[in-house]
Amino acid sequence: MKTCLGDIFTCVHVAWLDDCLNDVCTAAKFRSVFKEFPYFNYMQSKALDDVLYTSKNFVACAPTGSGKTALFELAIVRLLMETIEPWNSVKAVYMAPIKALCSQRYENWKLKFGPLGLNCKELTGDTEIDDVFEIQDSHLIITTPEKWDSMTRKWRDNCLLQSVQLFLIDEVHMVKDSSRGPTLEVVVSRMKAIHTCCLAANPNSKSYMRFIAVSATIPNVCDIADWLSDEQGPATCLEMDESHRPVKLRKVVLGFPCGNNQNEFRFDLSLNYKMASIIQTYSDQKPTLVVTFCMFVVWADVMFSQICPHSDLIMCGVGYHHAGVSVSDRKVVEDAFTVGDLPVLFTTSTLAMGVNLPAHLVVIKSTMHYIGGSCEEYSEADMLQMIGRAGRPQFDTSATAVIMTRSQTKDKYMQFLNGSETIESSLHTNLVEHLNAEIVLHTISDVNMALDWIRSTFLYIRALKNPRHYGFSADLDKCGIETKLQELCLRNLNSLASFHLITMDEDINIKPTESGKLMARYCVAFDTMKQFSKVTGRETLPELVSIEMISKGKEFSDVQLRVNEKRTLNTLNKDKNRVTIRYPMEGKIKSNDMKVNCLIQAQLGCIPIQEFGLTQDTGKIFRNGIRVSKCLVEFLSHHSKANFSAQLNSLILAKCFRAKLWENSTYVSKQLDKIGLSLATAMVNAGLTSFNKIEATNARELELIVNRHPPFGNQIREAVSKLPKYEIRVEQLPRYSVSTADILVTVNLKNFEQLLTKRTAPDHHYVTLIIGDSDNHVVFQQKISDSLLLKSGSWTRKVEVTRSSQKDEISMNLISSVYVGLDIQQKFSAFYYGAKTFGAESYGVEAPESNISVSVSFITDPIQTEPGKRKCNHFCKNKELCGHDCCKVGVQVVKRPLNPESNISSYVRDLKMRNEKLIETPVKRLKMRMNAEAENINMQQFSYTRKDPIPAHTR
Repeated sequence: MKTCLGDIFTCVHVAWLDDCLNDVCTAAKFRSVFKEFPYFNYMQSKALDDVLYTSKNFVACAPTGSGKTALFELAIVRLLMETIEPWNSVKAVYMAPIKALCSQRYENWKLKFGPLGLNCKELTGDTEIDDVFEIQDSHLIITTPEKWDSMTRKWRDNCLLQSVQLFLIDEVHMVKDSSRGPTLEVVVSRMKAIHTCCLAANPNSKSYMRFIAVSATIPNVCDIADWLSDEQGPATCLEMDESHRPVKLRKVVLGFPCGNNQNEFRFDLSLNYKMASIIQTYSDQKPTLVVTFCMFVVWADVMFSQICPHSDLIMCGVGYHHAGVSVSDRKVVEDAFTVGDLPVLFTTSTLAMGVNLPAHLVVIKSTMHYIGGSCEEYSEADMLQMIGRAGRPQFDTSATAVIMTRSQTKDKYMQFLNGSETIESSLHTNLVEHLNAEIVLHTISDVNMALDWIRSTFLYIRALKNPRHYGFSADLDKCGIETKLQELCLRNLNSLASFHLITMDEDINIKPTESGKLMARYCVAFDTMKQFSKVTGRETLPELVSIEMISKGKEFSDVQLRVNEKRTLNTLNKDKNRVTIRYPMEGKIKSNDMKVNCLIQAQLGCIPIQEFGLTQDTGKIFRNGIRVSKCLVEFLSHHSKANFSAQLNSLILAKCFRAKLWENSTYVSKQLDKIGLSLATAMVNAGLTSFNKIEATNARELELIVNRHPPFGNQIREAVSKLPKYEIRVEQLPRYSVSTADILVTVNLKNFEQLLTKRTAPDHHYVTLIIGDSDNHVVFQQKISDSLLLKSGSWTRKVEVTRSSQKDEISMNLISSVYVGLDIQQKFSAFYYGAKTFGAESYGVEAPESNISVSVSFITDPIQTEPGKRKCNHFCKNKELCGHDCCKVGVQVVKRPLNPESNISSYVRDLKMRNEKLIETPVKRLKMRMNAEAENINMQQFSYTRKDPIPAHTR
């Protein structure tokens, strides 16, 4: 039974629901989901049968404000109706291209489906959920394409991702976007592959994966339906034009004069003076949404903040909404505008397209916007999406959209409002990263499988219909186009192989390398991996921050340098009267990567940044920087061992990104709970620049320093005392050699017993022990988790150290994964037999430092030995003048058998052989003669000698 336009939901639809379920109680349970509107409109009624009666894939293209979100909710109800309570096995994913839209959907569905027993979980870049097991108790997962891409890159290892039954795609037209579109496209194709794989593994399974996609602007909606096809054929398609819009929209295009030499920024400023009259003419005293590009909004932010604060500005009836506004302020503005208390709201195009802020009047102020560092025109789809915000079905019966543009382009936009552009794929421009991800997932293992994967994408659908757009000849048939797509894949595969991210044999079989797995795991761009391969191995910490792999990485390409930010950034870079960044850059800040570098150093140096726009960019930089720096650490650990300096500094940099502090920062207290930048600054001013000093300070004194009441000081001291305290002990084992030395390294947890009851550090905290020599070689590297140390309080490992060509000093480093102020860095000098001889130079073994376990070292002179002989082990200061022939000519080398004996038996046998063959020296012969004579005398003196018998007396 279908509902029609105007049908009352409580009368007609409830009757249908009761008849379908034959259970009034169950019907009432789901009725609460749709309580916000009294009836289904025409679009919802047309879709009702396909969405609620069947489990077929479904695509809807309908005007903004027509209630497309209700289709998602109907699909969720369908899933619940098919599942037996409790709904433990229910898994549905909602994906939207903008995080603000995800947050809005999360808040709304938490209230709607929470009472039904469904657990909602938001999974975006702003959330701290990194583990896939965090979603095991979630029924509705709300995410972005980028976040779900990173989650599904390990779907074969976890059955939770394979149990998704419903996949909801909002704003599916964003598949055309050059930056976000490819990720959205491969995620949907991957979900289709997951479903296919599950069916192949269990053909008798009744499980399925359903796709529901909606958008306001898809002229070629049938192509989306073909893309979302399943075994039964293309998805069901519903297309509604503007005539079915609930609120009739009036469209106005206004042209304004602009000189040929007038840039877009000046033209946009000239439109400011026209704004008041336009609002008065078309708003009808109802809420007005003004869409402009980022530069103007931030400029307005600065100008208005000089006149009055943000809250005072709202009281005057004008608000602004952009990425630089804090989340709390943004929520206040949205709520005030939604209920009609805020008459005028300025916003950026990105948020206007994604956030549901309907207004009576929408003004698009200038048809140009900044993207990728240049000024470009809005696409037709974006324009339709923005003007679609006009009209509030609950309050309005009509609405108005005004487009302000140059006089030269007025006719173009008047014609455009009668049609729209076809949605194309952008996957071919970012194919290399996604091919690598599928190779790591083993979806692709040869070139033919790569073509099979391409067939599951939207790129394949559109390439067959519009090959010229993708650089192919229009005369090609289907086979020819597939050949071209295969060649495109092969070119990208060759690029991956040239940087050792994959391996390809003669039969074009493809396997991922460890570097390729890291690229997929951390979602790092191909260009960034190419920069990683250029690391020389001796990079310092500032070089890692400033070189192309960090500041110039593709992950930060969307951080744009705005004109009004240059003054603030240049002040952070160089200023004699203020605190500036640690490593200043030459010249003025004039590029995006210089801005990224400056913001990274400002955050690590705890230099406050007052502008919301820069604060927002800094947060984005550090979210990406954490994973890029982690990838660099693991990349270097899998490559040449002659990169100790680069590995050590990459470990330190990754920790700095996590802690948002320099490695030797005095603001260590900022890492503790309840201590922000202001309280940390107070502690630094009081001289509390290390954890030891904080712990040694009286609790009451701490409270005076930070101006807090008891027991705040006790809580701070306890938090510090429950941090892990490490020490390194090193001793050399008594097995000496000319080229190698064995050392015993022990890492102790000094407060082991205290940490058994309570710990400040998170459970995943670990330290990395990295040992390097003077030749920049990594001698040893190992992660040691706190959980391992808590078992016995210590960790011990024997390490073999090869003698370096420089000094015999090795560097011992213990680097925390999270905290600044816990690291240990110290030196140790190993002892080797004999001295090193390199040409005319000779190097002695240095004595160890006093803070390390003592190892005795001796200085010896180089002695030339005969062939087949080695230097002896006597510790003579001058072997040329000593009486040992072995010191002069050496000891015969004994060839070891194939199956070597133990060290002790070998040593004893060698000792006997040397004793038998040792030539008596003159000194030794003299001593032996003297000893013999002395022994003779003693024998004569003390030995028994029979005396002659006494002659008998005669009688």
